[in-house]
Amino acid sequence: MQKFNHSIAVVTGAGSGIGRALAVMLSEAGARVAISDIDQAGLNETFELIGSASDDSAGRHHQQILNVADKEAMFAYADTVQNQLGNANLIINNAGVALGTGSLQNTSLEEFEWLMSINFWGVLYGTKAFLPQLEQAEWGHVVNISSLFGLIGVPDQSAYNASKFAVRGMTEALRQELDLEQSSVSATSIHPGGIKTNIARNARLSENLSDQERASIQEKTDQFDVLARTTTDSAAQQILTGVIKNKRRVLVGGDAKLMDWVQRHMPNAYPTIFGKLLELTTGSKRPLV
Repeated sequence: MQKFNHSIAVVTGAGSGIGRALAVMLSEAGARVAISDIDQAGLNETFELIGSASDDSAGRHHQQILNVADKEAMFAYADTVQNQLGNANLIINNAGVALGTGSLQNTSLEEFEWLMSINFWGVLYGTKAFLPQLEQAEWGHVVNISSLFGLIGVPDQSAYNASKFAVRGMTEALRQELDLEQSSVSATSIHPGGIKTNIARNARLSENLSDQERASIQEKTDQFDVLARTTTDSAAQQILTGVIKNKRRVLVGGDAKLMDWVQRHMPNAYPTIFGKLLELTTGSKRPLV
């Protein structure tokens, strides 16, 4: 973790979950950390934690309410971080949301647009806004959080799949461009499996869902809380280790590693295998929210 000592790190979606764990670990490693979230209460709690993790927190860290889907706000935020802390070394585009809608047919275009505006456009804005700073710093790294569902397509998650596949594709292309340019900046795509966070419980539910479908989603959410094996601290450690090792891709959790292997070796059969695994663990062939 010595790499992060005296560095400047930016973490979006830091009000809870993986984002909070990343912010705390980076602060403990000696980084100056800029955190943002749309949740003021959660952001305040994280800011207190990273202050406690610092030997001297006075003026060392920065917090700001931020909607990553707001392009102008994101670019203004990058300027604020630069002015207050200096050129960022690390941007972790972590902010994201889930959507419980059921099938593609039941997912409205407005729901697609809402989710994509955060999960993809927010990541793209963060990448574009901070890249110039990363290039000016001694070293720079872009970390974009995709998902296990950025590796495999699953039923009832078309919007989420679309956003996470887009993050993966954009990040992998960026990494190759940076390598070709022999840049001091690099990029890593992160693919968590089941992590003990509130993303499933906080998922927005479609207005088109019936009472029965809503009940089913609630049941799946309860199952997710039980089946999610990887803690946020473990996920954060794996992500930061991936940065240190300059990995192109980080698979977080045994489930992500398993399904990545299955998808690569059996691309035509993985949907059947994934469905059977779900049926064995949850009693349903449809994925958890």
